[in-house]
Amino acid sequence: MPDRFLPVVGSVRPLPPFEGASPFDRIAVVGLGLIGGSIALAARQRWPSGLVIGVDRKDVLEKAMVLQAIDVAADDLVVVKEADLVVLAAPVRQNLARLAELDAHVPGAAVVTDTGSTKRAIVEAARTLPERLAFVGGHPLAGAARGGLEFARADLFVGRPWLFTPGPSSPAPARERLERFVAALGAVPRTIDAEAHDRMLAFLSHLPQLTASALMQVVGAAVGAEGLALAGRGLRDTTRLATSPAGVWRDICGTNADEIGAALDALIAVLQDLRTDLDRGETLEQIFDAAAAWKTRMPQD
Repeated sequence: MPDRFLPVVGSVRPLPPFEGASPFDRIAVVGLGLIGGSIALAARQRWPSGLVIGVDRKDVLEKAMVLQAIDVAADDLVVVKEADLVVLAAPVRQNLARLAELDAHVPGAAVVTDTGSTKRAIVEAARTLPERLAFVGGHPLAGAARGGLEFARADLFVGRPWLFTPGPSSPAPARERLERFVAALGAVPRTIDAEAHDRMLAFLSHLPQLTASALMQVVGAAVGAEGLALAGRGLRDTTRLATSPAGVWRDICGTNADEIGAALDALIAVLQDLRTDLDRGETLEQIFDAAAAWKTRMPQD
């Protein structure tokens, strides 16, 4: 999801065909937004002879066909029956619903993964899958300030971490195939426990999104359109995430409420400390010094 792991803004770099066989011959991407659309585009460019199946609304599928992101389009899961990789790339709760339907639509063996920003709920839900469907939770740490297929790009994952959260239904061969797949898309696969993932992403991604949106709402309501016309780059940069779609984040918050709540409490406590010490500025100086020191530890794109 949108966070500090964003790609460098610039022209889209096409991916050359991969020198070697694909880990998966028939890939189904369920949900063709920014992430799902980028996976489809990247897979088609890396393995032109492979098959990429897209599942979404008809209007989205039409755009995907025009962009040459998919080979087969359908608004129903019935089309994924021949897939050997199913990528659930819709919002978190839609992924959970689709996961429950896979047993009825995929009769053969397949690897299943997702791209959601929270992992505990779906890793737990995957326990109900039959043994032939090997599930490995996944989360590519790449994104953009705006979602949707129109912003998808084949090079979105180049150099970005792609976290995997294996669970009881994640055999080693499935994990290895997925790691080879995302590495071929340019990503850097890493493994992390689902609980640790949700705790970490609450601070790295979920808290920044909520903070940026809340800040933009407060500032906009206070100064109005005329005031915003005077805004400088500082406010624009700080609130870059404020255009993110609420529906996606409603699902994220609903499936990670405990960890996000703790992250919000930590931020509120620091803001309260600042609020009570505005006149002296001692707390402000301590926070600014610590913030500057941590900022230097972040990777710079």
